[in-house]
Amino acid sequence: MTDAAELRTRTRELLAAHPPADTAPLDFLKARFDAGLAWVHYPVGLGGLAAPRSLQPVVDAELAAAGAPDNDPRRIGIGLGMAAPTVLTYGTEEQKRRFLRPLWVGEEVWCQLFSEPGAGSDLAALGTRAGRDGDDWVVDGQKVWTSSAHLARWAILIARTDPGLPKHQGISYFICDMTDPGVEVRPLRQITGEAEFNEVFLTGVRIPDAHRLGEIGAGWKVAQTTLMNERVSIGGMRIPREGGMIGPVARTWRERPELRTHDLHQRLLTLWVEAEVARLTGERLRQQLVAGQPGPEGSGMKLAFARLNQEISGLEVELLGSDGLLYSDWTMRRPELVDFTGRDAGYRYLRSKGNSIEGGTSEVLLNIVAERVLGLPAEPRNDKDVAWKDLAR
Repeated sequence: MTDAAELRTRTRELLAAHPPADTAPLDFLKARFDAGLAWVHYPVGLGGLAAPRSLQPVVDAELAAAGAPDNDPRRIGIGLGMAAPTVLTYGTEEQKRRFLRPLWVGEEVWCQLFSEPGAGSDLAALGTRAGRDGDDWVVDGQKVWTSSAHLARWAILIARTDPGLPKHQGISYFICDMTDPGVEVRPLRQITGEAEFNEVFLTGVRIPDAHRLGEIGAGWKVAQTTLMNERVSIGGMRIPREGGMIGPVARTWRERPELRTHDLHQRLLTLWVEAEVARLTGERLRQQLVAGQPGPEGSGMKLAFARLNQEISGLEVELLGSDGLLYSDWTMRRPELVDFTGRDAGYRYLRSKGNSIEGGTSEVLLNIVAERVLGLPAEPRNDKDVAWKDLAR
């Protein structure tokens, strides 16, 4: 079994063969993947060494100390956090070898074609259709709130393949080439002024059956792997103490004593403690991942992430007084990533409003935590055994 000492040796061998100062970043990342040091817990030949997931920090620390480039995980977060674990779990060997390496090194950006105008919180009600035509599937429909669609080469897509079955059963899961004819991406300008999200129209898009993940009609099961990993990647990110949204507020508090009041002090202390509890809980969740796939606990972390971001950003705006009303840049642009801590307080306040919607609405996640974590009785549902085509819309 691979241990920490062996990983350090392998990492140092990589650095000796490909000195970061003399190697193009993309070439270094490809060499790292091929050496099995990308995801050490992935199989050999797919960026890993079948080592314990808990040993990844050993590699990361060695590379960081040597000034090695990373793969800019914020830019390719959907690929890393959602597409990759789904492809690994359900993909064929050919699919794994085709998609995982360019995904990890950042050559190919991914997006997620799940939500629709009529199927957001109730994702299983989706109406995008995929019909079989020989060795292809022909897809028609509309998706919405698609981050990075304007940059993406590939998308993970769920579509209805059998409307005669109940809504959770007639769905299949595909990998869609965003450069194919019939794929149209339109920007959605947000309250921040930017168009980080997009709406995507699919008109007669042909997807080969070789790009289907999982069995026909089993797309909801496959999608659960994506969604569980998504919530962990959003709510369970590894951050240092006073990282994330609480950091800028704490710095302002220390640097501008004239803004302090007793009430704001009490609120800041409460939120600082809650942010630290959430950070440590996320660390524990990541340790649990060593034993297997993420479970519904990730939904609880994502819930806490959304609530804390909104409360902390509200406190920050109030703490800054009139300065908190300023908004530095309303330029319409289509950014490559979301930068919460590198922008001003006004941006953080506005952008955090979306945290309780994206990655699963807080209302839906509360149901998941109640039913699957706490074991409470399920919400009454009268559409579980009704064919999708017969549902009122």
